[in-house]
Formats: sequence, C-alpha cells, structure tokens
Amino acid sequence: MSTSTPDVRATDGVDWPSDWLRATLGFLALRALSFGPSYGYAIISELERHGFGAIKGGTLYPLLTRYEAAGLLTTEWRAGDGGPGRKYFALTEQGRAELTRLSADWRRFVESSVHYLDPDRPAKEISP
Repeated sequence: MSTSTPDVRATDGVDWPSDWLRATLGFLALRALSFGPSYGYAIISELERHGFGAIKGGTLYPLLTRYEAAGLLTTEWRAGDGGPGRKYFALTEQGRAELTRLSADWRRFVESSVHYLDPDRPAKEISP
C-alpha cells in the first residue's frame, strides 16, 4: 500500500452521491491494490485519504469476495502483529488487465460526460 500522498485530492467533507461511489468502488479498489497486496481496512483508508469519503466494510468486503471468485484477486491470511490475522488481497494478472480496461473505459466516460455537461456547448449539439 502506498504510504505517500503525492496526488491526494481532498474533498474537505464532500459527501459524494452513493450511486457514484457504488459505480466506481470496484475499479478504485483494484487501483488501491495495484500498489501491492493489502487488507480491507487499509484499502478503505487509502480511498478515504484520496477524497472518496468513508467506505463501509460491509460495502467493500462483498465486492472483494466477488472479485476473488471472478479470478481478479487472490487472498492470503497473514498473522497480525500482536493482534488477529488479516486477510490480504492481491491482484492477479487478470485483475491488472481488468483495471487497465476499466480505467480506459472510465476515462472515455468522463470525457463524454464533461463534454455533454459543458454549459458553453452549442445548443444545436444538445437537440435530438
């Protein structure tokens, strides 16, 4: 997990609409795991630190379980330092390929959305 925060985009308490987070949490979690194996709470902390708000474990863990079943992640239990063990998640090659595909698709979607929402776009483009 990355310990530095060079590209943090703090939202200063902004609550994103829950449907936005639901739609993006999958590839955001894959991105968090692209830095190396990690466990659920660390993924949640990483996403929160990067401005996505508080993600609940009850939302993240089922997603990670689905990704493991789909072959995108592997898991490994590691002993805790003086506490309980933790389940670590790691990307598979298939998971890395899926992250690459989803990231490219998301960029295209964002570009289309920004273009469509541009208030300076000529009205002629908006009409059916």
